[in-house]
Parts: sequence; structure tokens; C-alpha cells
Amino acid sequence: MARRAPARGVPAFFLSYWLPVLLYLTIIFFLSAQSSLTPPLQFANSDKLYHVGEYFGLGILLVRAVRASSPSMRVLNAALVALCLGIIVGTSDEMFQSTVPGRQSDAFDLMADTAGVLLAQLVTLAMVKE
Repeated sequence: MARRAPARGVPAFFLSYWLPVLLYLTIIFFLSAQSSLTPPLQFANSDKLYHVGEYFGLGILLVRAVRASSPSMRVLNAALVALCLGIIVGTSDEMFQSTVPGRQSDAFDLMADTAGVLLAQLVTLAMVKE
């Protein structure tokens, strides 16, 4: 059965669902713009773990906003849309990092970003019953 959209105005809907996504994106790109960013705990491939965690959060926010924007959409379809959006963000982030002095673009970072968004979608699919 389809969920109903909340009876709210567009500004309240935007503030509740899409503004958190935009704020999270701002944080991601702010961190990407730092020329000498080092993780607080460092160990072999620790940066990949941070990428997975960072994009897991983005994936949760994206699927939440997509599902709220289209209440009749099946959760699997919303998860696929959120996954695609997350991959686009990760790709854009890596391209942006390649322009920041002291930073480099890395395909393995993009794979970690994708893994984080995918993990968020798998958790969503496991928790939401249609």
C-alpha cells in the first residue's frame, strides 16, 4: 500500500527532507576542499573506512528524501535512485578533489563512497517492509 505524502507545504517539506541532504553535501565538499585533511585515527586504509561511513550517512539521507518525495515509489526503486544520486555525488567529489592543491582523486575512494551508499540502501531494504 502506498504511503501518503504529509499534508505540509513545500517549504516545510524541503526543510524536513532535502535541506538535510544539501547540508550534508556542503559538509562533504567543504571537507574535500581542505588541502591537508588527515583522518583523526590513522591505520592502513583508514581513509576508505571514513569514505564508507561518510557516504553511508549520505545514502540514508538520500533514500529518506527520495521516498518522501515520491511516496508511491517502491522502496527498491527509491533505493536505486538514491544509489545513483550517491554515485553521482561521489564522482563529482572525486573530480572536485582533483582540482584542490594537496588533494588527489582516487578511484578506490569512489569505490568506498559507492560501498557506503550501497550499504545504506541495503540497510534500508532490510528495515522497510512493503
